[in-house]
Amino acid sequence: MSTPPRVGLLGPGLMGAPMASHISRAGHPTTVWARRREAAAALAGDGITVADTPAALAAASDVIVAMLPDLPHLEALTAGPDGLWAGVAGPVVLVVSSTVSPAGVRAFAARAAQETDGRVRVIDAPVSGGEAKAIDGTLSIMVGGPDADVADAWDVLSACGSPTHLGPLGAGAVAKACNQLIVGAEVAALAEASLLARDAGIDLAILFDVLDRGLASSRVLEQKREKLTSADYTVSGPAKFMAKDLRFALEAAHASETAMPLTEFLRGQYEGLNAAGLGDLDIAVMQRYIDDHQ
Repeated sequence: MSTPPRVGLLGPGLMGAPMASHISRAGHPTTVWARRREAAAALAGDGITVADTPAALAAASDVIVAMLPDLPHLEALTAGPDGLWAGVAGPVVLVVSSTVSPAGVRAFAARAAQETDGRVRVIDAPVSGGEAKAIDGTLSIMVGGPDADVADAWDVLSACGSPTHLGPLGAGAVAKACNQLIVGAEVAALAEASLLARDAGIDLAILFDVLDRGLASSRVLEQKREKLTSADYTVSGPAKFMAKDLRFALEAAHASETAMPLTEFLRGQYEGLNAAGLGDLDIAVMQRYIDDHQ
């Protein structure tokens, strides 16, 4: 696109709101929509327009970024006189930036093309780095889709962090599944290690200092150490989504006949955490779940 594309962002929450601000500051006319209007209204005045309906957002956009929990939340916004498809007049690249099923995003892309006579082209570009990196504009962005469609959204994604084009549609979702497997495993390992050290009488703050200087050092340790030390599970990334993310990883593994025994175990742990009513807390609440239920 020779001029900065107009951008619409669906879901200006913990991650989406700072992303919208970065996109706007990069020179893209930006429109946002949220089911809770107050969430979108908080961004007004930052060079951002608030749309009354998904259709109005689509009518004002060349690129739409969906920062919603999962594909069903996006699919629910497509139909009807106020839905996305009603507002699409010309070509639009729809960027699915949430963590979704690789097979699901490919099926959704096929439906979107059929229902809009090819006007909507879907790419997947899930993000990683949490709220802190969304605010900094330094997210890792895993992109899948045809070259031309990815190119049309590239500058928009670059405003939010570092995009990497990994392959065809669904490749970004597979990469995000890999990311979530590692994050879920690290959080569970850190939670379990913190309980072992606590019960041995070791100061957790000192333990994490030691771990941070060794091979166990990681971004996950950096971001979650304070929560684990103080048992403060104030949400920065809800735990409830990890079971879903690991299910997507297992779906991809089944399709490629890849053995993933650790992922099977971890999915059971996070499903148990959700069943215990802890899913709306930060993922560090795995510490409490292990302590209380194992």
